[in-house]
Amino acid sequence: MRRYGKHTDEDDIRSRPNRKGNRPRTNIRPKHEDAAEGLVLTVDRGRLTCLVEDRVVMAMKARELGRKAAVVGDRVMLVGDLTGMKDTLARIVRIQERASVLRRTADDDDPYERVVVANADQLAIVTALADPEPRPRLIDRCLVAAYDAGLEPLLVLTKSDLAAPDELLELYGHLDIPYVVTSREELENGDAADRVRELLDGRITAFVGHSGVGKTTLVNALVPQERRRTTGHVNAVTGRGRHTTTSALALPLAGDDGWVIDTPGVRSFGLAHIDPSRVIHAFPDLEPGTADCPRACSHDEPDCALDAWVAAGHADPARLYSLRRLLATRERTEGD
Repeated sequence: MRRYGKHTDEDDIRSRPNRKGNRPRTNIRPKHEDAAEGLVLTVDRGRLTCLVEDRVVMAMKARELGRKAAVVGDRVMLVGDLTGMKDTLARIVRIQERASVLRRTADDDDPYERVVVANADQLAIVTALADPEPRPRLIDRCLVAAYDAGLEPLLVLTKSDLAAPDELLELYGHLDIPYVVTSREELENGDAADRVRELLDGRITAFVGHSGVGKTTLVNALVPQERRRTTGHVNAVTGRGRHTTTSALALPLAGDDGWVIDTPGVRSFGLAHIDPSRVIHAFPDLEPGTADCPRACSHDEPDCALDAWVAAGHADPARLYSLRRLLATRERTEGD
């Protein structure tokens, strides 16, 4: 190895060329003023399928976005080849501000949040009344996640030909949640889809539910095959068997008056990310009563001011019970 003495001048030192080029590094990023807006329909192994005007475009995330990831429901800005032709690839350069974010964790001890869907304004919780048996704890957890995200919940109860819905509906009656009850025959002949569609008009609705409850079958009925063709057969949903949906998929309702987002069947819905103080916002009749609560009140402790609020006749005691049941679900497993 060559050594340089104290009399060496700069002409004796050979400088190495910059292998990445001589252009200096900069933090200035292109503005992409000509970027086109698109809607993320589905995400599969780093490839995002987006709807840009009337075309389905395959895209990937641009490097300047760093660790920020786009999810189904995101409004994004794209550049590059936007023709939607086979083997073309655009770049997502910006993710627009989200109106809502539905999150979950794998379990209550998992600190890693998973974004289920962005920009939805309604969460349809699909559960069967039998085969499989309903899981109220899972429903409670989905409700807490919906309230935390600012989504309006909707209960869709399937297979009413196997069991009556009365007992389950009574459990949620004091929450004033809209609901629709369907049977297997109604799913097959389309009557169920017609009644559910009335509650989806003009909304972006995410569908969640345990595997085997008929969620994807219902989505198939809501969005006929010709509508799915307009989104380029993106991750086509067959509706056969269980676990038919492997990733979230956004599909347009007929008449362009709403969207449904089918999500994979869930076995659990972790709430490690939930801030209990946000859940109270879904109870406007109770929220004013928290003004005198101690700091960081869990709303289920001896000093909670809600007990006095309800005792004074400002709210129905059943509503307070429902709130505390939902908040307590964060401390219990779904099998409790």
